[in-house]
Amino acid sequence: MSASLRPLWLRGVAFNPAAPSDVLIRLMDRAAGETGPAMCQGRDLPGAALDAALRHPDRAIRGALARNHHVDPRALVPLAQDPSGIVRAWLADGPRPRSPRRVRPLPDEVLVTLLTAEDGGEDGRVTANEIASGLDGSGQVSLSFRHSLADREHPELRIQATWGWGLLTPEQRAKLLDDPDPTVRRSAREHAWVLDPEEVEARAPSYEARGWGFVYGGCALTPAMVERCFSDDLLLTALAENRHAPGYAVARLARHPAARFRAMVATRPDLAPELVAELREDPHEGVRERARIQPFSRTWAEHDVMNRIVGHGRDCTCPITDYVPQPPDEWFAACAGSGEPLLRQVAASWPGLPAALAATLARDEDEEVRIRLACHHPLAPPRLLLDVFVAHPVHRPHLLTLPAFPRTGTAHLIGHPDPQVRAVAAGDPALSDPPVTDPDPSVRRAAAANPGLAPEALEVLLAAPDTAEGAAANPSLPVARMHALLDDCLGGAAPA
Repeated sequence: MSASLRPLWLRGVAFNPAAPSDVLIRLMDRAAGETGPAMCQGRDLPGAALDAALRHPDRAIRGALARNHHVDPRALVPLAQDPSGIVRAWLADGPRPRSPRRVRPLPDEVLVTLLTAEDGGEDGRVTANEIASGLDGSGQVSLSFRHSLADREHPELRIQATWGWGLLTPEQRAKLLDDPDPTVRRSAREHAWVLDPEEVEARAPSYEARGWGFVYGGCALTPAMVERCFSDDLLLTALAENRHAPGYAVARLARHPAARFRAMVATRPDLAPELVAELREDPHEGVRERARIQPFSRTWAEHDVMNRIVGHGRDCTCPITDYVPQPPDEWFAACAGSGEPLLRQVAASWPGLPAALAATLARDEDEEVRIRLACHHPLAPPRLLLDVFVAHPVHRPHLLTLPAFPRTGTAHLIGHPDPQVRAVAAGDPALSDPPVTDPDPSVRRAAAANPGLAPEALEVLLAAPDTAEGAAANPSLPVARMHALLDDCLGGAAPA
């Protein structure tokens, strides 16, 4: 019987929140198979276990740790100089799976190391440029770091600053054009074309197949290019988001027959006052709503924050990243006190909102405000997290990763028709009789992991296939019993 239960015991112990480092280190042995990498990628690790994973001779263990979204990114600094390029590449690509929405930026020192490396590691499987490319699309590079590139000491980083020429300040552009390093100056000249409309038009055909959105959404455009946008809705969408769009083009968009284009420009900070007034009287409610909040969009930083929230809807699962550069604290506070639900949704999405304002928004009459607070703010009340979890399944994977998500006070949901909800309730220690015979396997596992179960009850559950994994993950399982299970599974194997 134990042979068929061993994989279940291994997985359960690996994700037991009470398992100490010496137990977890044993699971990094090759004899544990895929359980070790799965554990190093899928859970937080206490200090000694984390150190063991960082120094582990098996690349699979270190690589799995590089993709961990539970461990503080600051603890992963050594992996940026890992001898294996595969490990570095996995660190650069970001955590897996992508399902938890919060993407935490890597520390600046890790970013500098990865972006200035001269080689792709001793295994020769990836190049330094491939690692840097993976990092660029991972969401782990904070906007504050991107905006600091122009002033970094290493020339390679200043070269990378030139790649985002249209987002640099005039002062930064002038400084890079006069940089003491000739390679930086050359790169600056090579990228300055994005703000020269005639040069943009000349180069545009070469981007048709590989990135027209960059040209029409981020470069200065000639009148002919603007006119082309008005004959193609995809190009017009890019134009509406282009901060270099000429005023006459923005005015045409504000009066476009299609409401979606009028809405897209209604919050632009460069929208003329008379156009704002017109859009506040627009026949479409969505356009009027956005025009009403346009006075809060005085800078592109404010506009960008609003644009990531407004119009996305209550089921939005866009990645959650830090707003840097961000508007001042008082701007968010003003949004929180606004009579406009859209602005309160923006405020609820800022994790730095003061506790008193967060408490007020937790009771807001607008459901999307409450949902956004639950998903974004660390002080969102546990009861609100639970309410959103029950009512909106799309947010469940993210909510379950939040420290404030309630693990008690859920017993009243044990009869809920949705097994995901019952599984949460099944782990409540207040339950006198956890439903270990529930028809759904996820509920049975959760019930077997209920910390209210006595050790003697766990022995029965460990012997049943339906509950063995949950029982092995139960924090009430004695550490000595965890070691005994590993002795059976690993044959007494010592850590590698």
